[in-house]
Order: sequence, then structure tokens, then C-alpha cells
Amino acid sequence: MKIRELEGLLSAEVLTSDQKLLDGIVYNACCSDMMSDVLAYVKDQGVLLTGLVNEQVIRTASMMDMVCIVFVRDKTPTAEMIRLAEDYDIVVMKTAYRAYEACGKLYTSGLIAREPQD
Repeated sequence: MKIRELEGLLSAEVLTSDQKLLDGIVYNACCSDMMSDVLAYVKDQGVLLTGLVNEQVIRTASMMDMVCIVFVRDKTPTAEMIRLAEDYDIVVMKTAYRAYEACGKLYTSGLIAREPQD
């Protein structure tokens, strides 16, 4: 699924500036406020949904080769976090949906945990 599709499905606001990155593909999603769980269970080319707003979220996503972070419950990252994400080529967006609702929308739209297809 293209990141651009996530934006529409979640009625999200894109906070990073590089519009080319919206054409990137995600194969799976993870939702957690515990970055230790993200480090333990996430596969690459994914989207992270979280309500945790700190720079460690960006750094963790980068370490796991994630290409998109969606902050739920209208949480807004700081300008420093957005700049850091742009340095790592990670798309950052926010949505008013709660994590449960956002994950449900992505799952029912076909974004499930699976291995990337060549």
C-alpha cells in the first residue's frame, strides 16, 4: 500500500515536506507506545502508529527501516522531531483517530503483516 493511501484512509495530515516519499510502499503496520516492542517485533518497510511523542520514536523507526510514522489521537510531534524524521526520509503524519480505530481501518483496507513481495 502506498503511504499516500494511508493519508486518505486515516484522514491524516502529513507533517513532513518531501511529497515524493508519499509514493513509498508499506507492507505492514505496527502499533505501540512501547519502543522496546517495536524493536523486538517489527519488520522493515512498515508504518508505526503511536501516541508516544518523543524523539526516540523517530530514532526507533529509523533503526527498524520504517518509512512512515502516524501519530494517533491528534498528537503533534515537535518541529525537531519532524526535522529528524526528514533527515531519515521518514514520512510523519497525524490523525484524529484513536490507535484502535486507525489500525482497524488499515487492516480492513488490506494492510496486514506479511513479507514484502518482489
